[in-house]
Amino acid sequence: MSWKDVEVRELKEGSYIVIDDEPCRIVEFTTSKPGKHGEAKARIVAIGVFDGQKRSLVFPVKHKVKMPIIDKKVGQVISIVGDMAQIMDTTTFETFELPIPEELKGNLEQGKEVQYWEAMGKRKIMKG
Repeated sequence: MSWKDVEVRELKEGSYIVIDDEPCRIVEFTTSKPGKHGEAKARIVAIGVFDGQKRSLVFPVKHKVKMPIIDKKVGQVISIVGDMAQIMDTTTFETFELPIPEELKGNLEQGKEVQYWEAMGKRKIMKG
């Protein structure tokens, strides 16, 4: 399990939430006042960490949602072939290939360390 259950009211802009089995970063969080017969609701707009898609949803503030557990790790670039980089984790020495994000193309070099994130079975290079 790579997430924990939290109530919607515990979230804020900049925190993370799982929407459609995708870890997302919250970019907008607003709450409405409770109505005559209902409870306060929260409107959440978030962007997928791995796919960059914008998602939004509305939940009562007491509703339970999943917050992904994101591991921020460091790896070393072993080789670069086209748009893919072969990375070796500096702690476990595991090697794997990841696509090079558009904003880092041309900046990654063999032997250089990168920060990558791992959550819910997915990985992405975040900083070169």
